[in-house]
Amino acid sequence: MVRLVHYSDIENVFDAPERAARLAGRIRELSGPDAAVVATGDTTAPGVLSLVATGRQVLDFYAATDTRLDTFGNHEFDYGPDPLRGLVDDATATFVSANVRDEDGDPFGRDEGVVPWTTRRIDGATVGFVGVTDPATDSLNPMAADLSFDDPVAAARDALAEMRAEAAENGEGLDHAVVLSHLGAGDDDLARELDVDAVLGGHVHSPRNERVGDTLLVRPGVNGEAVVEVEFGGAAAVDGAAAVDGGDESVTPTATLHEPDGAEPIAALEAALEERMGAADLGEVVGRVDEPIERTGEVVHGGECRVGNFVADAFRWALDADVGLSNAGGLRQGDPWRGDVTKADLISLIPFEEPVALASVTGAELRDVLREMAAPDVDFGKDDWWHGHVSNARVVWDADAELILEAAVGGEPIDPEARYTVAVSEYLLHSDHEFPTLAQRHRVDEADIQYEVLADYAREHGIDPEIEGRIELRNREGVAGESR
Repeated sequence: MVRLVHYSDIENVFDAPERAARLAGRIRELSGPDAAVVATGDTTAPGVLSLVATGRQVLDFYAATDTRLDTFGNHEFDYGPDPLRGLVDDATATFVSANVRDEDGDPFGRDEGVVPWTTRRIDGATVGFVGVTDPATDSLNPMAADLSFDDPVAAARDALAEMRAEAAENGEGLDHAVVLSHLGAGDDDLARELDVDAVLGGHVHSPRNERVGDTLLVRPGVNGEAVVEVEFGGAAAVDGAAAVDGGDESVTPTATLHEPDGAEPIAALEAALEERMGAADLGEVVGRVDEPIERTGEVVHGGECRVGNFVADAFRWALDADVGLSNAGGLRQGDPWRGDVTKADLISLIPFEEPVALASVTGAELRDVLREMAAPDVDFGKDDWWHGHVSNARVVWDADAELILEAAVGGEPIDPEARYTVAVSEYLLHSDHEFPTLAQRHRVDEADIQYEVLADYAREHGIDPEIEGRIELRNREGVAGESR
């Protein structure tokens, strides 16, 4: 029986080497001579160790898990195209990418071994793979701004046709076709438009295991929460329960999601990651918390929260702005802060080499920006996600009516004719996928890198954020998830 072992979006898992080693242990346990280990992006970044190693810690992980294939997520480009080319060149895994183009408009990374499609013999069968990346990556990631991204469905269709033609010409045929995708919600389009057996996905941070037509769509979630085992032929459990309904079990792939808990950590990988982390000298204690500060996806996308208030306050303080604004998707999930908080903890929360920027906007524009914290104006994520946190502002949002009922700065209603300064991540001035009202034309100043701003603020003011009624969400029920 042909099997694939799939992981994706492992991001901050490297910040806890034992956890990364345990995840690798589960992958190794699931693998075998009838299986191939594959990944679908955001495997190199972001994270503390990723920032220290410019993503190269994944080379240790590839070697420990015998990962054979990967594709590009939006965060693979966090340190720019050239460092990524070097990583690709040194990786034991092959990168499969059909729709990323370099600064000159040529297919990205071909000289370093990136291919639009590839085939692998697995347990006597020929399995073909095509890789695609979210075409919005040049907007989502400023470091990818000089690259371009073709339509993923069209690019995948062309790659599949070329792959099948070459397989037929060689007299081999193709037993199974798989897309390695970092599209998130776009996986459904792949399933509807392409003749493939499975789409192994990522980008959106919630697990998925279902079928669109005859195509299996699966993703493992974020930070190593699960590893996907795909079986081609025969029944398999779904989320530990029964097989997916419908289809011929002898030919239709099925999937099981396995948690890493209980697996034996790979000691050599843990030691290698610890060595990389130890060289970074990030153990400085910058503050202390008496009550644990949660930073789960449910918390940061659930409206006002303590960690969001801390970040927005620090941003505003750094630039003496009227308002501080943090996008919820930029706050990475992880363990709660307890007791001593180190610089590494702050980097783990916002592991991006981007400054805090100051924007000058009219009151009318500021109301639009505050409205864009609500899911109806953001083009990714779940419908019930909340996308922002503020300092020195108050917002009352009616989810049913999709209207701001109240918007104030410093306790006073926003004057649409006045001007206000807003301290934000530089990313928000670049991207039109979050807070599209903000743009580079609004930029008037900048401060230090974001995590350095957090560290300076913590040293001077401590870390003791409270819930203060800054954001009130009416007619709205629970939320979950994270993306950026």
